[in-house]
Amino acid sequence: MIVSVLYVIIGFVLLVVGGEFLVRSSVALSFRLKLSRMVIGLTVVSFATSAPELLVSIQAALSGLSDISLGNVVGSNIANIGLVLGITAIIGPLTIDSDFYKFNWPVMVLLSFALFLLLENDGVLTQLEGLGLLLSLLLYLFLLIRRARKSSGAMVEEVDDSLQKTSNFKIFIWLLIGGCTLYFGSELLVNGAETIALKMGISEGVIAVTLIAVGTSVPELAASVIAALKQEKAISLGNLIGSNIFNIASVLGITSLIQPIAVKDEALMSVNIYWMLGFAMILLPLAFIPKKMRIGRPKGLFIFVGYCIFIALVLLK
Repeated sequence: MIVSVLYVIIGFVLLVVGGEFLVRSSVALSFRLKLSRMVIGLTVVSFATSAPELLVSIQAALSGLSDISLGNVVGSNIANIGLVLGITAIIGPLTIDSDFYKFNWPVMVLLSFALFLLLENDGVLTQLEGLGLLLSLLLYLFLLIRRARKSSGAMVEEVDDSLQKTSNFKIFIWLLIGGCTLYFGSELLVNGAETIALKMGISEGVIAVTLIAVGTSVPELAASVIAALKQEKAISLGNLIGSNIFNIASVLGITSLIQPIAVKDEALMSVNIYWMLGFAMILLPLAFIPKKMRIGRPKGLFIFVGYCIFIALVLLK
């Protein structure tokens, strides 16, 4: 049991390190390919930060643990809003831009309900359905970039300009480190989590929506908390929503193309997915009531308490 816990901890650390190296190398490589700063921020960075979820889900699906693949994405989407957004708003209030309710939020809700309907239909996310999710992601990215180009002064804080001067050798080394640490981190995390679940007599699905989901959301949480403590512009609501969109469309899309994902854990469809939909839906009224276009400490506390209740109910059940 101690060895399994150690595996999980080492897996978490490797995912955080691997994610950071992958983001840096991806951005540096994108500059080499002459992509604009805006395109890099909206596409490359978003995809790279979803790499931990992707690697864990693929690893789990190939090991026949589809509960971990689905639970990881559902739990991670809940954690991004309830845990990451909640804690960040408690530390420092977040201002919301109009793109939130005009574009990003509707896309996230649409994809969340699409996932629910696809799984409710036959309990399997097939290769064809995975392809559909991937195509929807490409459409989203196309519209996202087009909208960003139209809005003058669109700034993307995640892109570090200093990476323009990175040498090809350094990019290669960063990619190698990022790829290897993500691979071994995902393997250790999945194997450790499976063993813990078996020894504690709980399902892989429960481990996935709690332990693994929080683990793969650690990079977003760390970045948000550090930014908020420095009183810099904390991670925006749009970025977290973008992460949720990528989790559904790219992580589950790519994973189901490699191996169809079947629902094994009853709680996923009877309880957990409704929490994911609920957290997605509650953001719109929170954005306007009582103070418009702002998520302050009371709202952040409300979301965080909701997340704590979700975790407590999952573990108690």
